[in-house]
Amino acid sequence: MKAEDMDESQEQGAVEADPRMLARQVALDVADESDQVGDFVHSIPMDDGVEDFRFACLMRGYEGWQWSVTLYHDVERGQWSVDESSLVPTETALRPPAWVPWKDRLRSSDLSMTDALGTDPNDPRLEDGFLPTRKPADAGHSDAADTGTDHQGADHADATAADGAAHKAAGAADGVSGATADHATSDASADADADEDGDEDTRQVAEEFALTRRHVLSPLGRSQTAKRWYEGPHGPKSLSTRTAGGKVCETCGFMVPLQGELGTMFGVCANAWSPDDGRVVSLDHGCGEHSEIEPPETAPLWVQSKPAFDDLHIDILDTGQRGEHGHVELLESLTDTDPNEIDDDDDHGDDGHDNERGDTER
Repeated sequence: MKAEDMDESQEQGAVEADPRMLARQVALDVADESDQVGDFVHSIPMDDGVEDFRFACLMRGYEGWQWSVTLYHDVERGQWSVDESSLVPTETALRPPAWVPWKDRLRSSDLSMTDALGTDPNDPRLEDGFLPTRKPADAGHSDAADTGTDHQGADHADATAADGAAHKAAGAADGVSGATADHATSDASADADADEDGDEDTRQVAEEFALTRRHVLSPLGRSQTAKRWYEGPHGPKSLSTRTAGGKVCETCGFMVPLQGELGTMFGVCANAWSPDDGRVVSLDHGCGEHSEIEPPETAPLWVQSKPAFDDLHIDILDTGQRGEHGHVELLESLTDTDPNEIDDDDDHGDDGHDNERGDTER
């Protein structure tokens, strides 16, 4: 026997003796680093000679996971072979949230003004609306009117036979009192009038609540809507309700009530100065702009106070050195001189000239 064959047989014997070592070596080969494979946890026997060996996983972010190495034991040949290896989670494993389909995780706040999803034909929030139907007598009359002329002869014969039978029945019923017949006629007329009144009431209710649409809200749809509105920002748990001081929408003059079952809990705000204007609000909601709140007293926008003069301090201003300007100084000197003094000077000047002129003549 060659040395290589002897080494291979020895390795096979070792593998057969301890399959756990083979499974650990496979886990070390699969892991990025050797310190990511922890201690042996347990083995799970499976069918057809397959056994699953589990080792603790020490990788960061995989707390509670285990290395799984599946080996097959060939009893006839006395060998173990590797089937597969993977990471499997346990009950305490750190795992991502369960996957939710797109149609289930989509919320109404995710849609923009241009998005349209459409309505499922089997949407449980909707049910068929009210459809007025014809009376059976009217339907029979309409069907008789639609028959062809081929049946007119037969109808005439049936009518003649019916008339004969009626005459015979009338002759046999001569002993029946006329009051009984009149009473039966009046009962039939009353029933017909009651049916007509009931149909009219039903029609009015259907028109008042707009139930003649193809689909209307089902009880489930109304229940979901009421829950969503009541628990939303326009319900009794909002911050504005807690600061409204007990002034709720039920007693507000700007609240427009709704019809039907939802009208017992909700209305529409019609106050232009309210943050809830044009929105559905619960009757126990409050926004702080109740119609019965009196406005505050008006105050002037500006309070005019008396002028104040500071006569205790002197402001010193640095005007700088002024340049020499002859024409400016002349104008200032003329401005500062009294006009009366100028006239006196002129008079004295004239007298001097006159005296000088007299002396010269002498």
